[in-house]
Amino acid sequence: MKLTVFNGSPRGKGSNTRILMERFFEGFSAAGGKDYSIEYLVKVDEHPDYVRKFTAADTVLIAFPLYTDSMPGIVTAFVEALAPLKGKCAGKKIGFIVQSGFPEAIHSSFIPMYLEKLCKRLGAEYIGTVIKGGVEGIQIMPPSMTKKLFGMFAALGAYFAVAGEFDPYIMAKLAKPFRMGLFSRFFIRLMSKIGVINFFWDSQLKKNNAFGRRFDAPFVK
Repeated sequence: MKLTVFNGSPRGKGSNTRILMERFFEGFSAAGGKDYSIEYLVKVDEHPDYVRKFTAADTVLIAFPLYTDSMPGIVTAFVEALAPLKGKCAGKKIGFIVQSGFPEAIHSSFIPMYLEKLCKRLGAEYIGTVIKGGVEGIQIMPPSMTKKLFGMFAALGAYFAVAGEFDPYIMAKLAKPFRMGLFSRFFIRLMSKIGVINFFWDSQLKKNNAFGRRFDAPFVK
């Protein structure tokens, strides 16, 4: 299997997508997967070369974050650059990994329909979309809080190396919760009121000297 992965996060090598894919590669390599590479779509000038690498690979994974219920513009640009390959990708397998900060998988549930349609247009085999919510913040979480998540991504990679597809059981586990329960919603509202839920975002605003303007509404008349 010649596996090529495209990281579609605008954060590039500083992204949560990279962290998750590193764990995937750990499992992939441990299970015997050897021929793989990863490219970063944030390098827009290199998209023509990435299209050539996409063409040469027999198995492709495109991993990206969900940005306000949409895929990043750099992923859209890459997909549009694949237009000349329409109907010419027979025998190629394509899978996707979509992560987001939203805790509920429902936010990402409509994207797989588009991605499957994309594969049909290319003439490639669609091997599924892995969805994982609640990822934002993993870079500041202690190992005890990320151990289970990282373990599942390593197991996902190991299964992929052997089977050439995603483990449906792990996919189902990663996609939970689809919707948050009543208690979880109540808890989040409570944490929001006391400021805990916004700790990470507030720290980012302060880091960029924007905390005092967090309630600005420039487009409101």
